[in-house]
Amino acid sequence: MFRSVVRTSPSPGLRTYSLRVTSLLLSRAAHGAALGLVQSPARPLRPWKIGLVLAGSNIFPRKHPCRSPADAASFHSTPSNRALPMIPALLGVLKASSTIEFARTAGRVALTFLPLLLFKNRFARKYIKHHARFHDGQPVSEEKKALLLRRIRSNTLMFHMLLFVPVALFWVAILASAEQTPVTGRWRLILLSPEEEDEIAAQLAGPKWTQAVLNVLSSDGPPKLIPENDWRYQWVRETLRRIENSIPILQHEHESSNEWLETASGQPPLPPPADYPLRPRPRASDRVRKFSETLCGRRSSSSAHVIAGPPYSLLIVDKPDAANAFSYGFGPDGASGIVIYSGFLDDILAKSPDDDAANLQRQPEEFSWWTQVFGSLFSASASNPAHEVAHLVLSHHLETLSSGAIIVPAVISMFADIARTLLFPITMLFGPFVNDAVAQLGKAGSGELTKLGEYCTSVSQEIEADIVSARLLAHAGFDARQAVAFWEGRQHSMGAADCSSVARSDSPDAGWTLAHRIMGASHPVIGVRVERLKDELVRWELEKRVALKQQQVGKPAERPIMGLV
Repeated sequence: MFRSVVRTSPSPGLRTYSLRVTSLLLSRAAHGAALGLVQSPARPLRPWKIGLVLAGSNIFPRKHPCRSPADAASFHSTPSNRALPMIPALLGVLKASSTIEFARTAGRVALTFLPLLLFKNRFARKYIKHHARFHDGQPVSEEKKALLLRRIRSNTLMFHMLLFVPVALFWVAILASAEQTPVTGRWRLILLSPEEEDEIAAQLAGPKWTQAVLNVLSSDGPPKLIPENDWRYQWVRETLRRIENSIPILQHEHESSNEWLETASGQPPLPPPADYPLRPRPRASDRVRKFSETLCGRRSSSSAHVIAGPPYSLLIVDKPDAANAFSYGFGPDGASGIVIYSGFLDDILAKSPDDDAANLQRQPEEFSWWTQVFGSLFSASASNPAHEVAHLVLSHHLETLSSGAIIVPAVISMFADIARTLLFPITMLFGPFVNDAVAQLGKAGSGELTKLGEYCTSVSQEIEADIVSARLLAHAGFDARQAVAFWEGRQHSMGAADCSSVARSDSPDAGWTLAHRIMGASHPVIGVRVERLKDELVRWELEKRVALKQQQVGKPAERPIMGLV
């Protein structure tokens, strides 16, 4: 191992010692010259010119000034594994819609120059191979052949770089956007930077959310809203606030007691702790800060302690012929909320006993009292709001926006560019209009593929929201089993929609025919949702029995049964 030594002037001790070393070397040189081994005189040693010191040797005395840490700086290389914590931070920085847009631009540049590079390499190889045929049997000169081979290697290197950059950027962007959904652990892609997410939340914060929803609903005319002093609005708001209070429990289910094991058979069931607890979505700035504090020897904790969102905004639209609801928005300060149609409330009241419906309209002062009295009615009415709150908690709207507006169009555009490049030798013979027609055909096909992708994503999100809403209902004091009866009743309802989104709620036939045909209209999505919800409740009971059995035999609690999503 070598240590670098930096000096501006020789010290007295080093000068004295260097004279000793010089005399010793001169004496050995004279002895070697006497034996005929040295042909030239030795050069004097200049101690102030020393650049490296052999640290492992015994040339210098142990008490020499060069051995002190103040005079010698150790030279070492950083271990390669110290750079590994920077990989998540780098991926967090590349998690942005601009990354995949840059990859698409780089791909178009590569597709522009790749044919030219291939043509030049092919021409150079043919020139070397057939030079003698066209030059009276004289082969190409070695100098020119070497030049052409260097150009071929340069073009090949450029070809690989142009091909590698867009592909690498695309997959790095996909890898950076991959994250696991809380509670269920499903992998998904959200290709939005924290700044882009904050911008979306800022555009909907405060009264802007209400205005944005009204703009969406005004496509069929100005909507009529139920005022806040109406008993129906107070009923839904009280239910919504109870569900919101159960959201923090999803963050600390592993830290809670074994209350879910103590419920009797006739009582509403409680869920076991989730394998993937609800956590704030990580940011690149947090990862960089954690890495910096770890290098400094300090313990780091996440800066985000709450789930942005609650309390959620609420609107009730007076539309008796629509028995549905949907969620909209993302972010805190009222930037996200749910919209419920009055037809949904009328449907709940129509299925409830007449006495319950009459007492419900008396507008009592304390809602918690009559919440306990009409528990079944409230469990039925809370199933749909809990489902929409689950969409907001899991940030499904960001996932839909990222998939439908960024990832899927970008992928389709890249494949369309490749197809146009391959077809260009054919289409150029027929003029630019044929090439433009191919481009328009690609756009039309991308629209249908985008709708199909959104439909498939929506199916997964609806099943996921049902499972998470069952946990919210159970922690809020409702009976999660009532959600199964609620969705079974909705399965045969004329006003029920498969998916809760703005577009599908207001225009159920707008562009979704092809997706339903491919996925199979004979097997409704809501039927699949009911079966998966039943399976989830069965899993709760099975895990409870396994945990109780392990407690009886004295074994530590294990979780062998995995989630169903």
